[in-house]
Amino acid sequence: MTTIDASPLRGAERPSPRRQEVATRIKEYILRNRLKPGNLLPTETELCEAVGASRSSVREAVKILSALDIVEVRHGHGTFVGRMSLNALVESLTFRGLLSGEDDHHVLAQVVDIRQTLEQGLAATVIDALDEEHRSELSALADEMHSRAAQGEDFLDVDRAFHLKLMEPLGNDLLVQLTEAFWQVQAIVAPTLRTEPEDRVITAQRHQAIVAALTAGDAAALRSAIAEHYAPIRASIARAAQP
Repeated sequence: MTTIDASPLRGAERPSPRRQEVATRIKEYILRNRLKPGNLLPTETELCEAVGASRSSVREAVKILSALDIVEVRHGHGTFVGRMSLNALVESLTFRGLLSGEDDHHVLAQVVDIRQTLEQGLAATVIDALDEEHRSELSALADEMHSRAAQGEDFLDVDRAFHLKLMEPLGNDLLVQLTEAFWQVQAIVAPTLRTEPEDRVITAQRHQAIVAALTAGDAAALRSAIAEHYAPIRASIARAAQP
């Protein structure tokens, strides 16, 4: 029988207060010196002197900051200030989503709620910001999904591109990253659901309905189309919750 080690994590397995303190000092150094994403940090020796810590403490602190995407270590080139990233959020939500997947898919349901709320809430703004080029690209992506679905093929990559393109005209990088982060969590966790054969075709058709509402410039129709788009996965979650 498999046993589970319930003993507390040993000190070597989790960041010590000292390493956390040095990590905080490095963040303060970045802010104090007004460094920007992509800027090169000082050498390890210079950083040790700047934050008043040993090489080993600085190395461990950099590992912590790298895991959070606050810094980026490029071997052979140095350590740079990290660019905006939600990788840590995706990792955490994905794990929790998979953890609850076989029981109630509670986390997945919340992710779907957030995605739908964001897209419906911004419906009118997206219509105002959308230009002909973006609309044409969205239409082409929706048609590609429909074509693949008709042939029984997967279209995850096209679905991702569609939802990022939908938010792109707003010019808000954080919003685009949030859209991608929640999309990634759903894409990883959703396969644990039981789906119906026709769901893929229905999903492709719902994307075409979104494009039609965008083309008509009808915010109410767009909000309705977005709700219909998320209906199949909501139905799958509801089925999973049944005994």
